[in-house]
Amino acid sequence: MANMSGAKEYVTVSSFYQNQSVFVTGGTGFMGKVLVEKLLRSCPGIKFIFLLMRPKRGQDIKARLEELINAPLFERLRQERPSELNKIVPILGDITEPRLGISPMDEERLIQTVSIVFHSAATVKFDEALKLSVTINMLGTKRLVELCHRMHGLRALIHVSTAYCNCDREEVKEVIYPPPYDPEKIINCMEWMDNELIQALTPKLIGNRPNTYTFTKALAEDMLLKESGNLPVSIVRPSIVLSSLKEPVAGWVDNWNGPTGIIAAAGKGFFRTMLCHEEKIADLVPVDIVINLMICAAWRTAHSTRRDGIMVYNCCTGQQVPITWREFVDYSFLAMRRNPLCDLMWYPDGQCQSNWLLNSIYAFTFHILPAHVIDLFRRFTGKKPMMVNIQGKLEKAAKCLEYFSTQQWRFLDDNVRALNMSLSVDDRREFCFDVNEIDWASYIESYVLGIRQFIFKQHPNTLEDSRKQLNKLLWLHRLSQMIMLLAVWRVLLMRSKAVRQSWFSFLDMVLRVLRFIPYV
Repeated sequence: MANMSGAKEYVTVSSFYQNQSVFVTGGTGFMGKVLVEKLLRSCPGIKFIFLLMRPKRGQDIKARLEELINAPLFERLRQERPSELNKIVPILGDITEPRLGISPMDEERLIQTVSIVFHSAATVKFDEALKLSVTINMLGTKRLVELCHRMHGLRALIHVSTAYCNCDREEVKEVIYPPPYDPEKIINCMEWMDNELIQALTPKLIGNRPNTYTFTKALAEDMLLKESGNLPVSIVRPSIVLSSLKEPVAGWVDNWNGPTGIIAAAGKGFFRTMLCHEEKIADLVPVDIVINLMICAAWRTAHSTRRDGIMVYNCCTGQQVPITWREFVDYSFLAMRRNPLCDLMWYPDGQCQSNWLLNSIYAFTFHILPAHVIDLFRRFTGKKPMMVNIQGKLEKAAKCLEYFSTQQWRFLDDNVRALNMSLSVDDRREFCFDVNEIDWASYIESYVLGIRQFIFKQHPNTLEDSRKQLNKLLWLHRLSQMIMLLAVWRVLLMRSKAVRQSWFSFLDMVLRVLRFIPYV
């Protein structure tokens, strides 16, 4: 095994974090929560984890922290080592504010004590207004780097980007590519332009990128390269992040982002078609794989020299364990039928369409029309209409996903493989980010079960009743298909003489054949 420090004794990843204090932005987000939980569980010698937090929905940061540590994700820690949770320290602040909105006293504490920083705060909304996206993804990163420059003992800064920040290239290497514009000029433009002008210029600025998220993430990487100076920095670029593979529990997921909302709706039976090229690779990656890589990337960064430059890690699956969109959809439906959700609206079924027009026809027939019928029925029964609104949101989500489900990229991951090989056998096991460990069929089943348990809050003991309901809906589904087929055939018989002749010829042939079948 390669030794990161030449002739020096190998330092385990857990030992590296011994007596270290960590600062995390985005710690209350999907990935941030998994990062905090894993650090506390697998690096018990860690000193403090400072979380940048802001009040939200009327809750102050103490209430938000209490809610965080009482979430199902931290159940294992609460049961086995509850005292570890006391190491989480909330820091009042906001990534959109000057100096991150941190008080002088808290800022001084961070400067004096923090040695490792994980920057995962970002707006992941694909359709976010450009000004806010620039403020969070770019200006927030710049402000964090300024803080890091003042930290006395900084050993590693890990910046979370996205593999799709360079989606204008078919092959993406683990390097920082030149951006389309100077990041500073974009930041300055956002300061003096009014919102209407920014909105009008947004399509021109983002060019052939699909959204403001990938655009600002690309600029943030270049800005990091210019602003970081001699700071020990690495970048981790995950692709499409889904539920956990193993840790702390298989299938953990707590948001509707990416394919999750669509899979959930398909599982309920009211989402049945989307535009997708089935043969393209779906570059999906479990969240715990990404987090383990981030933790090890900090270890690697601290043991490297600045002359190595900013190391970039493409955290993706397409090169080593590829799965196509067809396989993903098929596995998902198989899992949803084995583990159906409660209160199904219809039998889970559907398919991807590669033709835009055909997909539009299917969407109108199976999404829009039924939604209006259901809402009309709800109005008659005195209930609030909701299905048209839900289908509108799903259509928007599917539209955002279309860019990624109709194209394919080659994300090279040589740095990730090299980092994995540099770890000891024990560290590879404890901080596993080897994507070859993924078995897609079982992973997607745990993903669907995770959606059921953690998003819909449905207990496993409700599965039996859900399966009974599914069987009833299957008969109704088949019956409706037969009625529709007969209706279409009836229309064809009435309107086409050739079809009628073919039908009667077929019946005549069947009757002739039956004459020669001997009675038993």
